Amino acid sequence: MGHWLEQAAKPKVRAKTYKSYKDMLTRHLSKILGDKKLYDLSQTEIQSAYQQLGAQGLSARTIRYTHMILHSALRQAVRWRVLPADPSDGLQLPRQPKSEIRVWTMPQAQAFLNKALVSEYGLIFALGMTTGMRPSEYLALFWKDIDWERGTVSIVRTLQKIGGRWIFAETKRARSRRIVKLQSWILQMLKKKAAEKQGTGEFSEMIFTTARGKRINEHYLAKSKFKPLAYSCGLPEIRLYDLRHTAATLALSMGIPPKVISEQLGHSKAAFTLDTYAHVLPHMQDEAAAKMEAAILSGLSLPLTSTVSS
Repeated sequence: MGHWLEQAAKPKVRAKTYKSYKDMLTRHLSKILGDKKLYDLSQTEIQSAYQQLGAQGLSARTIRYTHMILHSALRQAVRWRVLPADPSDGLQLPRQPKSEIRVWTMPQAQAFLNKALVSEYGLIFALGMTTGMRPSEYLALFWKDIDWERGTVSIVRTLQKIGGRWIFAETKRARSRRIVKLQSWILQMLKKKAAEKQGTGEFSEMIFTTARGKRINEHYLAKSKFKPLAYSCGLPEIRLYDLRHTAATLALSMGIPPKVISEQLGHSKAAFTLDTYAHVLPHMQDEAAAKMEAAILSGLSLPLTSTVSS
């Protein structure tokens, strides 16, 4: 497993993902399967190991993630011809309940922005809410990423904390590298911020920094700035990351095509976007049905009452 992690996984995944794999192997898999010879592993033993993890209180999500790591390693063992077959195939995994996405409505988003835009980090929150960017993406933006003429921003990196160090890393997926159109008022605020930019420090080319010109800690931003601001507005509690979900649901509710929203968020397919934000669909269907009804009835020559009664 260690050989797979270093030779096969590490060259292909981001540093944050590599650390996650390593932690999962150390904390869970190695304690249960670590003394087994690779060719002695059976479906029964692996299935039993997952049951033990469940008995220890691990969530279905964690167990499924652990299985994904082990499954990837054993498939590589088959490709390396160390194993004739993958013993993790066909196992029963615990069902993972779909987590409920918490978002703000349009009036709630407006109430937040009214107060946020006069605060120190208001532009960051507004950018997240209007573009659907992840916090790790907008905190890693440089001024050179903005195309002022086209009014767009290129998302090409993320800011992550690995082993106590903040580093710039690749985006979550290749699809996450994208160009996002900025709303005009956001672009104007960025132009104003660029004109006021001062300093020549280490991170002076970054759009968002602390007052001392350092990188902004995402955890600090969420806990010390975002949550208190939302609380002061009397709004339902959501995470900083949920501004991304809010951006998507508001766009869907406004009738923006799912394909456009999918590209803006960096999703691989529009179907994934629709599945993620399925809670918005009933409202969209009500609105679509009302529009279709109005269009059809406008062309009918018979009175509505006689049509319905017949």
